[in-house]
Amino acid sequence: MSKIVCFGEVLWDVFPTHKKIGGAPLNVASRISSFNHKVAMVSAIGEDEYGKKLIEYLNQNKVNTENIQIKKEFQTGKVNVMLNEKGSASYDIKYPRAWDKIRFTEGARNLVLNADAFVFGSLVARDETSRNTLYQLIEFAKYKIFDLNLRQPYYTVEVLSYLMEKADFIKFNDDELYEVCKTLGSKYNSLEQNIKFIAEKTNTKHVCVTKGPHGAVLLYNGKLFYNSGFQIKVIDTVGAGDSFLGSLTSQLLNEVAPQKAIDFACAVGALVAQSEGANPKITIENINDFINPLN
Repeated sequence: MSKIVCFGEVLWDVFPTHKKIGGAPLNVASRISSFNHKVAMVSAIGEDEYGKKLIEYLNQNKVNTENIQIKKEFQTGKVNVMLNEKGSASYDIKYPRAWDKIRFTEGARNLVLNADAFVFGSLVARDETSRNTLYQLIEFAKYKIFDLNLRQPYYTVEVLSYLMEKADFIKFNDDELYEVCKTLGSKYNSLEQNIKFIAEKTNTKHVCVTKGPHGAVLLYNGKLFYNSGFQIKVIDTVGAGDSFLGSLTSQLLNEVAPQKAIDFACAVGALVAQSEGANPKITIENINDFINPLN
């Protein structure tokens, strides 16, 4: 069992017909916890009913909520989610919200100091308050996992570069990888060349790129590992990448071989995409049956 701290947004994904709990770091935390790791969340909520329900959800999913701050002057996060005909999501992210105002505390510092891994994204850095807290906490982390979520207009090249250079593991989707590499001066056209470009540019040994229905590529200690994806009927893609990252993190921390780890993570991502919302319940039996249906 490993100790993991996830830092960043906790919120509600508001679909046209329903609401679901979400936020990339929360989704990652929830999925890692489902694999019996010890997980804590550092974030902030408003003093409202939405915030209370978020805390209840995390507690039910065995995620430590002691370092989720309550902000009387700000609302709990909400995101309007629009799905196209293929189930791919676009987002209208409200600002400011409570998670933009996460303050540095000794409790959060101690959590990160004693954790095996620290997971954070780029969206939480949109506000100076939470960004400064992230910059402080990252200095205490043993193993830093950076999940890029490029949401216009909430990022800058300077912040992304700083966080990538601090990270030990960087996760992109393929569109994000190409956009960031081009901005940083890459002349390469292939996915593999750009993965190696970003690894060298940021001095990061572990880089993972998801490719939607076509699986993922993992660079791990100089070697590339591939999964070509699973054929599914997509309901919505919300949270699929987060569950992929949570699953991959769990496997690698358990010292599972990288190829088995990426196969497992791609299966979980596919199972989430063929379900409604970011955090469907998925058991180890579900995953194994999905990977090897004839066993």
